[in-house]
Amino acid sequence: MKEVLFKVECYQIQGAVFDVYREMGAGFLETVYQECLEKEFTLRDIPFISQQRLPLSYKGSALKQTYVADFVCYSSIIVEIKAVSATTGEHQAHVLNYLKCTGFRLGLLVNFGCHPKATVQRFLM
Repeated sequence: MKEVLFKVECYQIQGAVFDVYREMGAGFLETVYQECLEKEFTLRDIPFISQQRLPLSYKGSALKQTYVADFVCYSSIIVEIKAVSATTGEHQAHVLNYLKCTGFRLGLLVNFGCHPKATVQRFLM
């Protein structure tokens, strides 16, 4: 049986996500959920960097453009948040690109916009 990557850390992040959703529900903008998650991560002592700039390169040469991840938690997990009725392949591609450019192995795509509960999708590289 395979070991789940960052099982405990992922469980803690998901707990924070579901608490935010229980308190706020659906219907707010991403920026509201971003701020709420910052507060919840702090309350739970989950280490995070909000709005982390991620460098990009092309054929080994650094680009001026960067990606901005909503959160990097535990210095190794990308957390991308959305507030849409359903996530799309484009949202999933963002998470996979974040993983590719950082070398991190786990990304979480969180959607606060669906009802009756928030969803969390795991992506592994």
